[in-house]
Amino acid sequence: MINTRDILETINMIQEENLDIRTITMGISLLDCADSDIDKSCSKIYDKICKKAEKLVKTGEDIEKEYGIPIINKRISVTPIAMVSAASGGDPVKYAKILDKAAKTVGVNFLGGYSALVQKGFAAGDERLIRSIPEALAETDRICSSVNIGSTKAGINMDAVRLMGQIVKESAEKTRDKGLVGPSKLVVFCNAPDDNPFMAGAFHGAGEPDCVINVGVSGPGVVRAAVSKIPDADITEVADTVKKTAFKITRMGQLVAKEASKRLGVPFGIVDLSLAPTPAVGDSVAHILEEMGLEQCGACGTTACLALLNDAVKKGGVMASSHVGGLSGAFIPVSEDAGMIDAARNQVLSIEKLEAMTAVCSVGLDMIAIPGDTPAEVIAAIIADEAAIGMVNSKTTAVRVIPAIGKKDGEEIEFGGLFGVSPIMKVNTASPAKFISRGGRIPAPLQSLKN
Repeated sequence: MINTRDILETINMIQEENLDIRTITMGISLLDCADSDIDKSCSKIYDKICKKAEKLVKTGEDIEKEYGIPIINKRISVTPIAMVSAASGGDPVKYAKILDKAAKTVGVNFLGGYSALVQKGFAAGDERLIRSIPEALAETDRICSSVNIGSTKAGINMDAVRLMGQIVKESAEKTRDKGLVGPSKLVVFCNAPDDNPFMAGAFHGAGEPDCVINVGVSGPGVVRAAVSKIPDADITEVADTVKKTAFKITRMGQLVAKEASKRLGVPFGIVDLSLAPTPAVGDSVAHILEEMGLEQCGACGTTACLALLNDAVKKGGVMASSHVGGLSGAFIPVSEDAGMIDAARNQVLSIEKLEAMTAVCSVGLDMIAIPGDTPAEVIAAIIADEAAIGMVNSKTTAVRVIPAIGKKDGEEIEFGGLFGVSPIMKVNTASPAKFISRGGRIPAPLQSLKN
């Protein structure tokens, strides 16, 4: 039974604490669009996306108006394009351009899935697509790209790691006059989930239905406000408060997901519980950690606080929805979180501390600006380190770093909009070149043998 107090509490969360649905993402399978003729394949892709997602944006807007719940983004994820392009053998950038055209036609903010899954090696079309990523991201506006280079079951493909170090660097060079949008829309994963609704890493996995609706909730401001009301509570009560708050946030996400599913005639997939921050004041994961008792995010104790937060969010969210998936936890993107930005400016937060934090939270080293002259092999080694954390701990980790061409550590770069601003963080440049050049595959850990 819904009572007046619950209604007023939700209204206050939306108006005062930045509560929103961060994204409704429609996943669309393109496996039936593969064709030996690339032009026919592209035509099939455009027609299918426009048919399936024709009413996606309007449906999201209608739900916003009727329920008073802000839905910030309407997005699409598609089958990893490397799988589709393998049949044609043509220039993969053609696929990027037709996907961009389809995204604009239906009016979504972003379309994810210009992707390849190469954790165990390169299949037909994989390497060709990966090498096309810098050009594809430079020549499109709404396309996002991801590459999965490792998993707990397969180990880490070090040939792919080496290649991705080069691709990240090249993406920055190709978009240096476009605000470095290339690397900001490129994620390198270990253990990438098939049902992630959040960009830039979203794609529609091969085991997913033909079409599905996934929803990503948010609400760092709500969690911070809840914790601020118990300044003298012990840690057990803090965890319990976060858990109860996550339950309320997720129930709202479940409502929106089911309503969108019903109106669009598309199966409901999952709710992603992730606390996704923005540069807006009061919408920061770092500020939640500081509310727990840290002077600033990055201080000793940060990893412990983040572990508590991530665990409590998952426990509360799982009780609120039958189908939880995606990444589900807490994001720590530096440029998109006001508290992270301040901590990095004050040099309290370093890349090394962020790496430690990724062992206990969702995703990984996210939206971090690094000096533009950082060598490709150092970027590759950052990717390898982060993938190792994910592989050994059986969790998703990722790297989205932005080489700030022409800038050095200590300076800042403005991305604008949701991407915010980022201090350029210092990187250890002691050379890992020989390690990265060896290639091969890091074997899967013992915990992969669970059959």
